[in-house]
Amino acid sequence: MKDRLIKKFEDEIAALDRELKLELPKEIKRARELGDLRENAEYSAAKERQRLVESRISMLKKRVAEIALINVERIPRDRAGFGSQVHVVESTGELLIFTLVMPEDADAAKGLISTTSPIGRAFLNKESGDTVKVATPGGSRQFEIVKLVTIHDVAQG
Repeated sequence: MKDRLIKKFEDEIAALDRELKLELPKEIKRARELGDLRENAEYSAAKERQRLVESRISMLKKRVAEIALINVERIPRDRAGFGSQVHVVESTGELLIFTLVMPEDADAAKGLISTTSPIGRAFLNKESGDTVKVATPGGSRQFEIVKLVTIHDVAQG
């Protein structure tokens, strides 16, 4: 999971780097040739895009460095942590499966829950059989953990 995330970011960095070094200089040059830069919307848009791309590259490189430092061995083997798949029964009786992921990979519709979200934080360090109450923006929710698959189980399977 960690390697997949790093590769995803590195691929995005490479694409943005190409844009920054190849496409944007051409756009800026073309816009300059149009004349007065003070009233040149194309030039302003290209320069703004250049700033955004530089900022995104910087942020992604920082995230790659942070993720590379994650020590998978420090993630619990018997409790929920980053990369865990948590099978729960909500108080409504509905069976749900959540995977605890990094914030940028979160997608609630797919069951990918950030470890920094209220529900994700509530599951951290919990075990199969635990009951978890969570205050969410939509109201209080209660879950019973019926099965837990950690990142270590996934790596072995």
